[in-house]
Amino acid sequence: MLRVKVVGAGGYGGNGLLELLIRHPEARVTGVIDIQDVGKPIGMVLPHLADYYDLKIQSPDNKDNTKNVDVVFFATPDGVGMKCAKKYLGTGIKVIDFSGDFRFDNPEIYESYAEKIGRDSKHASSDLLSESVYGLSELHRDKIKNSRIVGNPGCFAVSCILGLAPALKHRLVTQDTIICDCKTGVSGAGKKSHALFHYPARYDCMNAYKLTGHQHIYEIQRELSVQAERSVSIIFTPQVVPVCRGIMSTLYAKLKPGITAQCVLGAYRNFYQDEPFVRVFSSDQMVLTSSIRGTNSCYLTIKVEEDLSSLLVISHIDNLMKGQAGSAIQVMNIMFGIQEDAGLNFPAMYP
Repeated sequence: MLRVKVVGAGGYGGNGLLELLIRHPEARVTGVIDIQDVGKPIGMVLPHLADYYDLKIQSPDNKDNTKNVDVVFFATPDGVGMKCAKKYLGTGIKVIDFSGDFRFDNPEIYESYAEKIGRDSKHASSDLLSESVYGLSELHRDKIKNSRIVGNPGCFAVSCILGLAPALKHRLVTQDTIICDCKTGVSGAGKKSHALFHYPARYDCMNAYKLTGHQHIYEIQRELSVQAERSVSIIFTPQVVPVCRGIMSTLYAKLKPGITAQCVLGAYRNFYQDEPFVRVFSSDQMVLTSSIRGTNSCYLTIKVEEDLSSLLVISHIDNLMKGQAGSAIQVMNIMFGIQEDAGLNFPAMYP
């Protein structure tokens, strides 16, 4: 049985992991770690899990954190994993990090990313970046299999990259104007309270934010550039809408001359035909954010306007699942040679 510990167990990301690991057939949680509520049973912090875990929250400084564990998840903000990963890696423990700390595989790219989002450009474990793997399983499965440290993708990044990768891989679109118009639920802001995210401020209200540069832009552009084998830039607009969870990304690109709707739909279905968590729909099929709520699925709706030579892809994911905890469990399964959908094979909640 695979032994798991979760750092940042009290947040939404940690909660999502704990929920999924309850039903995982080959993994069990042996420790929960957080800077808050140290010494309290995790069931006091997350009451809906009280019947499933009798673990007490440990401090990040506890000397026993590296004992009785095979893999540790850092469900933490930027800057935490880079400072703590080495003590786990040094004892043979694998690391999956939820932040941007290990999404980039060299110091120069990380420095550029950090500067653009207003963080200190110095990486606390820059020597680990060369072996870190970007944890989008559908594109980097082979690298993940042999890795010991993975940077879990950002939620917007998952929706946009999966939505556009086939079009760029198969050279279906031009690269001069690619638009990512993305809407997320309020849970994307995390569990900590904020004046803009409490109920009176969010009810019946929506807004665009980080218009000068969202942190996920950089991983989206890098991954799409890899698929296209040339530099790709996007226009990216993130928005918050008054729902709890879910991302709907509406993606626009210009088709190359002669590309038909049948060609596009065929390319997408071929690209994802063996993927357990990605489904491709034609434009006459109804897909809702509730269709993927609580699941590790990504549903892609494809629409082609041949008269306008335009491609529209609508990408649906649950930001807390395929955009976070579910994606991380999928990575863990691959890293340890477990069936990829273990602990993740269940339908959405309806209605």
